[in-house]
Amino acid sequence: MRIVAQSLLFAAIATTGCGQQSPTAADFAAQRQRMVEQQLKPRGIKDERVLAAMAKMPREEFVPADERGDAYEDGPLPIGFDQTISQPYIVALMLEVLKLEPSAKVLEVGTGSGYMTALLAELAAQVYSVERHGRLARQAEDTLVRLGYHTVTVLVGDGTQGLSDFAPYDGIVVSAAASQIPAALIDQLLVDPNLAAQIVRAIESRR
Repeated sequence: MRIVAQSLLFAAIATTGCGQQSPTAADFAAQRQRMVEQQLKPRGIKDERVLAAMAKMPREEFVPADERGDAYEDGPLPIGFDQTISQPYIVALMLEVLKLEPSAKVLEVGTGSGYMTALLAELAAQVYSVERHGRLARQAEDTLVRLGYHTVTVLVGDGTQGLSDFAPYDGIVVSAAASQIPAALIDQLLVDPNLAAQIVRAIESRR
């Protein structure tokens, strides 16, 4: 019953200093928990299912190897093809606004690294994701399969037209720059498409 749009965020991220040891799995787990406690909860993220998914999801698996040391920093990171993995808070905010039920079917426009896709799979029953960059889509799909997410379908194409073959959707996430929500996406929502503009304004007011 929700549709959410975001603008891609670009920032210069400092690389990890030379000579440092690579973080261990325990290090990453601790960083995830700090991310939840210091970046998400203080900014008003309250949905327990969203917080649990964010605390569980290994964001380091969705970024290039040389960016893993910064995987839980409070900002976006480059993933190639002039694309980024979004700031954790923005991802969490979009997920919270969606208010997904465990039985939900979701459409994601802009697979990117697959990070948001995996989080959606934690919260919903079925996820369809569209990515216009073929190589990026294949990389994301490989990562999702490796991590055991089998309720996700990743397709290459123009996501602005949605995926009418699998519509209607309980929620739609647009993880790309958009001046307005395409009418095709609104038409593919299960119910109450008039909520779209309200939700976008709510997100902008909380950034």
